[in-house]
Amino acid sequence: MLKGKRILLIIGGGVAAYKALDLARRLMERGASVRGVLTAGGQEFITPLSVASLTGDECYTDLFSLKDEAEMGHIRLSREADLILIAPATADLMSKMANGIANDLASTILLATDKPVMIAPAMNAQMWDHPATKRNLETLRGDGIHVVQPGDGMLACGEVGPGRLAEVMDMVAAVEDFFGGDNLLLSGKRAVVTAGPTHEPIDPVRYIANRSSGRQGFEVAAALSRLGADVTLVAGPCVQETPAGVTRVDVETAREMEAAVNAALPADIAVCVAAVADWHVKNGGAQKLKKSKDGTPSFEFGENPDILKGLSGLKKGRPALVVGFAAETENVIGHATEKRARKGCDLIVANDVSSATGIMGGEYNEIHLISAVGAESWPKMEKGAVADRLALKIAEILKG
Repeated sequence: MLKGKRILLIIGGGVAAYKALDLARRLMERGASVRGVLTAGGQEFITPLSVASLTGDECYTDLFSLKDEAEMGHIRLSREADLILIAPATADLMSKMANGIANDLASTILLATDKPVMIAPAMNAQMWDHPATKRNLETLRGDGIHVVQPGDGMLACGEVGPGRLAEVMDMVAAVEDFFGGDNLLLSGKRAVVTAGPTHEPIDPVRYIANRSSGRQGFEVAAALSRLGADVTLVAGPCVQETPAGVTRVDVETAREMEAAVNAALPADIAVCVAAVADWHVKNGGAQKLKKSKDGTPSFEFGENPDILKGLSGLKKGRPALVVGFAAETENVIGHATEKRARKGCDLIVANDVSSATGIMGGEYNEIHLISAVGAESWPKMEKGAVADRLALKIAEILKG
């Protein structure tokens, strides 16, 4: 989605500097080349070696480097990028930019550049709300600087308020939006995505659940949204951050999830990532169940609705593309191929969730995409990269 784009990443001094490493990786996953500049403050939190190792390029730190400045390095760096991104942009860096101060490598690059600049501010809440910072921000906006708004929440100093560095995927989305509508392959399309586990109550305290973190489903929702789709995310109980631009509906049980999915129709795309419980307890307790001398309680189970099969079998208003997920522990491709036929969906994304893989609840996934023509095996990737590739595949299929 950012193939061929050159990004100069300036990393300011703040606790949030560590997020710049993930940001660089995410941008590179999408095809961008990233070159790093680390301020003196930034070096108090991360090292030039870590930046260089991630980007595969030299990390620049010194305005008076004999090697680099023999070639007018600050001028070259300021011109050899399609976008200069500052994350985190500290109050100090913003002040230098607003007032034309150039006393280190980062500020000199910013004064010398003729390229677009985007900042992601991060600082204490009082600093963010200070009149001087507000004046500087107004000046920067007037100069055409693009701003990724900071978040609101718990800050490193222990205070709560605005000034928290934007989430990595929100910064990635801002970069993708900057480079324009050529990436909006799903513009005008509506999508519904399910994510997370479901909880089926036994009594007011206990429930049946599974180990799903919801991460893969949230990544899919974010990827579809970045391609321009209008996304409704129906989420079971999980603690994932809601992706930018996505409408989130929280549910607890499988029956609630089915109702929320149906309420989100009509849709062009349905992606059922959630690990939905197969059964619910029919004779659960209205009060907390107690231990009894009569022994362990006996439960009667009822079958939960099959959301994927229901969507696939709609006679009227069926989404043009219905995608299911299959979490298997053995014979992954065989079971997933049979599941696709049984459910009637268009694609199945299958993975091995046996405990040795660490996939369920982890950061990585290794999937097999099952379609009418067979299985396509993908290499092990971060779940965000899997979601991006799947979103592009969906766009390709819908385009025909």
